[in-house]
Amino acid sequence: MSYLDNIRTFVRVYELGSMSAAGRDLRISPAVTSARISQLEDHLGVRLFQRTTRSLTATEQGRAFYGGACEVLDALQAAEAGVMDLTDQPRGSLFVAAPLGMGRRVLAPEVPGFLAQYPDISLRLRLTDRKVDIATEGLDLAFFLGQPEDSTLRIRKIADCRRMLCAAPSYVAARGMPADGDALIAEGHDCLNLRFPGATEFQWQLQTSDGPRRFAVTGRYECDDGDVLTDWALAGQGIVLKPLFEVADHLSSGALIPVAEATPPVPVQMACLYTHRRHQDPKTRLFMEYMAERMAAVVSRSHAGAG
Repeated sequence: MSYLDNIRTFVRVYELGSMSAAGRDLRISPAVTSARISQLEDHLGVRLFQRTTRSLTATEQGRAFYGGACEVLDALQAAEAGVMDLTDQPRGSLFVAAPLGMGRRVLAPEVPGFLAQYPDISLRLRLTDRKVDIATEGLDLAFFLGQPEDSTLRIRKIADCRRMLCAAPSYVAARGMPADGDALIAEGHDCLNLRFPGATEFQWQLQTSDGPRRFAVTGRYECDDGDVLTDWALAGQGIVLKPLFEVADHLSSGALIPVAEATPPVPVQMACLYTHRRHQDPKTRLFMEYMAERMAAVVSRSHAGAG
């Protein structure tokens, strides 16, 4: 185990607040994680963490060492990036996150082409509809739909995505066709809601004659997986709000039909989040640009197909 490995492990333990979580993130066992921290403490001659059976807390020395450790790793990454820029042979691993629907339909199909072009790069792809934290989860890039809350991160906009309210013909036959957002609420329509950790309310932002307006929709179905919501909509269980590229095939086949067309959903941006230091890494830049071009093309084709 190298001294740099020990520093990297310390930084992840500090950021995640857990030996086991850091081990999972670094793909090493809890025993190796603990051994690396112990080696680092022996080398420095100080305790970096106070450990109990239930908690792990950084000591004053640990808090002081964290800042310097991050500077060392950032400097090393910048140096490696400079070398890779000269060699045109980017290498290493990328850790990327994306929402489930975007990841499955737009991002994942393009990954093999990128890795074939850059055989020395490996990829870890995390698909989740919950909000992710780039810093604490060690991500290089996070693709998303919407508006990020953290203004300290950099954004690479990819496209503006049209969204659609849609339902199965069987649902409309049974419950009627809602004309607009007000009808969704007044007529008691079952709205299929995406709820993930941290979500506090259900509101759909729709375009009205007076401008964008939020509608507090309700329904008996909720899930943290957007694809499950689509499946429920296809089964006639309610109305779903989805990016057009996710449901374009279902709309073309007639399995889903547009509803409440007088108040369509406000478009949402597809974009990529990254930190400044991640952007210095050639493989990160290459992956972001490669995917942005292809993802924008997928969105454009879905819009053209919908007319």
